Amino acid sequence: MSPFPYRLVATDLDGTLLRADESVSARTRDALAAATEAGAAHIVVTGRAVPWTRHILDDLGYEGIAVCGQGAQVYHAGEHRLLTSLTLDRQLAGLALSKIEAEVGPLALAASRDGLEGEVLMGPGYRAHPGPLPYVPYEDPAELWAAPLTKLYLQHPTLSDDELTHAARATVGSLVDVVMAGPGVVEILPLGLSKATGLSLAARRLGVKAAETIAFGDMPNDIPMFGWAAHGVAMGNAHDELRAVADEVTASNEEDGIAVVLERLLSV
Repeated sequence: MSPFPYRLVATDLDGTLLRADESVSARTRDALAAATEAGAAHIVVTGRAVPWTRHILDDLGYEGIAVCGQGAQVYHAGEHRLLTSLTLDRQLAGLALSKIEAEVGPLALAASRDGLEGEVLMGPGYRAHPGPLPYVPYEDPAELWAAPLTKLYLQHPTLSDDELTHAARATVGSLVDVVMAGPGVVEILPLGLSKATGLSLAARRLGVKAAETIAFGDMPNDIPMFGWAAHGVAMGNAHDELRAVADEVTASNEEDGIAVVLERLLSV
């Protein structure tokens, strides 16, 4: 049996490591444990901010470093503390928002506040995703800008996620980054921030290089991570934009796609 070829296994959460019910299958847990035993570290790299990620990591018994908030936060799960945190320039974000709305019309908004206990604010008309993730509703727009933010969430009444992302990026791409992270999830981020940014910081702490990393994902926000890692694996349920840049496509998150690849690599 050959040695496991990677020292770092980076996995997105939603649509990748997690099934629709937010669980991780026994098969996938076993495959990740086997990769760890073979000398690789497992790192979660998610668009979710820490408050929306912590309960999942705790349930997994995950005690290592996680990259959260699209790369804005590097979080030590075992110690329950932030190692790094990058916030959105609120003045610049407000300018970007006004330019986008001038182009496509009024948007429904939500925002993720910075910190371990950072609330997610939800404005009028924003369609919350079903499940246990908590939102705090607001009516006064001033509340949106009252404390440091990691990101803004945008929704449009008629444009698709892809259409909104492309229109916003074309309008304000020189001011902020705009990513589509999942169904109904279009985000404004600090310019230059991506999952690759956070992953590179975390990997440096672990003493691991990009050339030693395999990454799994399902959405366009995973494209920078695939560009950074040596090998990018798109899930069977992945967005077409990610599939186009992936080194391979595995089974879906409901069909243990991560385990399929890791088991193959472990048995070579």
